Amino acid sequence: MVINMNKLISWLENSFAPKMSKVNNNIWVVTLKDSIMQTLPFIFLGSIFCCLAIIENYVTLPFSFWTPFGWTMSKISLLVAFLIPFNYCEKKRYRKQRLIAGLTGLLLFMMVVTPEFIADGTVGFGHDALGAGGMFVAILTGIATSLIFGAFAKFSFFKDDSAIPDFVRQWFDALLPIGLTIVLGWIIVLILNVDLYQIIVSIFMPLQKGLNTLPGFTFFMFFTCFIYSMGISSWVLTPIGEPVRLASITTNLGLVAAGTATASSMLIYTEGLVYCTYMWVGGIGCTLPLVIMLMRSKSKELSSLGKACFVPGLFNINEPVIFGCIAWNPYLMVPMWLQGIIIPILTYLFTKVIALAPIPQVQFELWYAPYPIGTIMNIMSQGAGALIRALIFLVISVAVSSIIWYPFFKAYEAKRVQEEQAKIAESK
Repeated sequence: MVINMNKLISWLENSFAPKMSKVNNNIWVVTLKDSIMQTLPFIFLGSIFCCLAIIENYVTLPFSFWTPFGWTMSKISLLVAFLIPFNYCEKKRYRKQRLIAGLTGLLLFMMVVTPEFIADGTVGFGHDALGAGGMFVAILTGIATSLIFGAFAKFSFFKDDSAIPDFVRQWFDALLPIGLTIVLGWIIVLILNVDLYQIIVSIFMPLQKGLNTLPGFTFFMFFTCFIYSMGISSWVLTPIGEPVRLASITTNLGLVAAGTATASSMLIYTEGLVYCTYMWVGGIGCTLPLVIMLMRSKSKELSSLGKACFVPGLFNINEPVIFGCIAWNPYLMVPMWLQGIIIPILTYLFTKVIALAPIPQVQFELWYAPYPIGTIMNIMSQGAGALIRALIFLVISVAVSSIIWYPFFKAYEAKRVQEEQAKIAESK
């Protein structure tokens, strides 16, 4: 067993991790990841407005908090459509084209979603396509715009020694990629009447459905813990996971507004449920129980590490403990992987099957809020009974997580204590 584990660790370290690092540093992955991360302040602010809207269930106000929510969270795709071409040009050092590329990406996205506005007969700024529902569309139109601007980045109508002012040259040189992008969108969407929005949504719909099933949800959570245990940031998965999480919470909020929200109909893979309500106490992998064990360790080094990691862990920031003792440590990598399998299965069963723990009906995505603040904020609108059941399940989840960590921690602790005693003996 030890030999097999050594072989596995060797393969992960020498083969898998380097390949994942290349993926993590790929310009498209970095561009998509950064573009989505740059929208997080708007998502967090939308979360606050969503939670404040709970007041409207008890008090009649002359205004609605859903209005500012609609101008933050519900416009995410617009922001992403601009940011992807902008960031791509920034990373390729096409700095002169970045603003124009971003604006062109925004226009192409609006052209692609136009058939949805016409078909629904709705006012444009109130349409779901501009929010999480159009995220994958915004990503693809942003990539298309980036490719066109990248292809013409070094093209110029003028010679290097031209007497024409530089800013005028930039205007004319930008006409070609802008024109090509707009004309392509015009011909495909508005002349040929190809509904690219529905085509793109239908392509990615299986992904949204898959990550909200027990196998898909569990696998994605496991893979997140798996790569994180090798020191590869889970942010690399943002381009895949974040659009699905946002679409899921949008679907859930729609069900709540329609009065048809049930445990079976609501989707589980949302930011609020995974990172704020039940699962990852202390950060991805539910590491706060491990941090507390480290603080009480007989090993002085582990105890010091635990104390240093405790405050960040309270705010669900676990990079210190991940890189301090979990990454590439076979003793603690294995329980990290088990966290990514057992806790998601437990969460799915007790929210979707047995329905002990309620699925959040509001959007509270401030993942850095200490537990159980997120649990309370996400569930309190459903009543005292639902909140009590949510807190009971949170305790169960943390208890199971602690049981997973404990035997592996004790084995690692014994090894470290033995090493520390050996060092003391040598120094005498």
